[in-house]
Amino acid sequence: MKTRIGLLAATALSAVLAATPAWAQTPKRGGTLTYMIPADAPPSLDGHKENTFATLHATAPFYSTLIAINPDNPSSSTDFACDLCTEMPKATDDGKTYTFKIRKGVKFHDGTPLSAADVAASWRRIVSPPKGVSSAREAYMVMVDKVEDPDPETVIFKLKFATGAFLPALADPFAYIYKKETVEKDPAWYEKNVLGSGPFKFVAYETGQSIKGVRNPDYYHQGQPYLDGFLAIFAAKQSVRVDAIRADRAATEFRGMPPSARDELVKELGNKITVQTSDWNCVNLLTPNQKKKPFDDVKVRRALALAIDPWKGAPALSKIATVHTVGGLVFPGSPLAATKEELQKIAGFGTDIDKARTEAKKLLKEAGAEGLKFELMNRNVDQPYKFVATWAIDEWSKIGLKVTQRVLPTGPFYDALRNGSFEVAVEFNCQNMVNPLLDVAKVLPRSVYPENYGGYEDPKLIELYNTMLRETDPARQREKMRAFETYALDTQVVTIMTPWWERIITHRSYMKGWKISPSHYLNLNLANIWLDK
Repeated sequence: MKTRIGLLAATALSAVLAATPAWAQTPKRGGTLTYMIPADAPPSLDGHKENTFATLHATAPFYSTLIAINPDNPSSSTDFACDLCTEMPKATDDGKTYTFKIRKGVKFHDGTPLSAADVAASWRRIVSPPKGVSSAREAYMVMVDKVEDPDPETVIFKLKFATGAFLPALADPFAYIYKKETVEKDPAWYEKNVLGSGPFKFVAYETGQSIKGVRNPDYYHQGQPYLDGFLAIFAAKQSVRVDAIRADRAATEFRGMPPSARDELVKELGNKITVQTSDWNCVNLLTPNQKKKPFDDVKVRRALALAIDPWKGAPALSKIATVHTVGGLVFPGSPLAATKEELQKIAGFGTDIDKARTEAKKLLKEAGAEGLKFELMNRNVDQPYKFVATWAIDEWSKIGLKVTQRVLPTGPFYDALRNGSFEVAVEFNCQNMVNPLLDVAKVLPRSVYPENYGGYEDPKLIELYNTMLRETDPARQREKMRAFETYALDTQVVTIMTPWWERIITHRSYMKGWKISPSHYLNLNLANIWLDK
């Protein structure tokens, strides 16, 4: 993934980086990093259950994972580093067995030792959660047959079939290692409590206000973290976050800002601000609830897709929002992504918008849904949710639809998604490493992918996916991806794509040691950040 770091003149409204790259300088120790979290309170603090950045940005510094993306090369989708393991293993048994050795001497923040039993128990909870426990990444781990811990220093993953999707899935930043004794005693304990073994120890959490951590003196990566502590402040409004960075009440936010906010900060602060940008493995989806009429009718869903013109919308939105590129289910630029010519064969991606909207009106008439009125449920996050929703509503009005918007805070938004109390929702598919075989699992029925909210079951979609996941030949894999994508977006129209995002991070230039990635889920445990002041 290409990462671009701004180094432009002030007259071009850009940031000026120090002549020596931050990662080549000698880190300074001490200080507290204050950063903003662009959301209301997360629905819970449990990384295994949740799929929102609000949970991750608040809790990642407290936890360890088995492996992670290399923090010095976070734009790579294949460069993994050990966190709790001692070295990256080589697959055995024809690619179906991975054996990890676990570090000795690691302690949870309550002083108790961490062993392979805790790692295995955490992963079993993710792979095959017990009754009543939700795992947002269960569908990503369908290749895993067993997770074993034959001794206190060994964890073995045995796969049902070999697949290149396994290691990226294992590096999921939400895959926190929990204390086995705790989750067995109370499976819901981590929803409201924090106990990890990561670089920072939990101090305090004020729901919807802030969360605070201090340096873990027993952290097992020698010399880290450099910070004495951190304070993360929740603020859903962009203006509040920009003001905080401008006034140096906060150094940054780790999600992403629109071009206007970047330009505003750079114009006012000059070389006191640094800009890092990257393509973003994140996209908003417009998902109809097929348990609600008339959205159970594919003609209606297809009409919703045909009414939207992404080719015109993407460049217009990119001037005011963190969206950038037209694409299908697969992250644009990936070897498995559809070409423009392939996309144009799918509903909603044609280049003749007048023809598409004529067809949309015809379909609505056939379905008895002319002049349909419905509510679009959205999340209370500025970028780019509200902009995407406003655009979509305007596009739908051009085929006679009358759409209102209901905006909810993060917690109630997720509750509504999970209990199906919506007609059409602005949701998202945001992943970490670019791993298309797993990333597209978002559109699988909820029976196999808990974070799908479309309210449908489709055995053929599952069959197409499973066949593709097991395919190891790149050319045939691409053919199978096209079949899967066409069936999901054109034949059944289970969701409607909007333009993929662009990640823009502005941070105070004294914040060093951190590199941007194509995901706002990666490289967020703060262990490598230091303050040059």
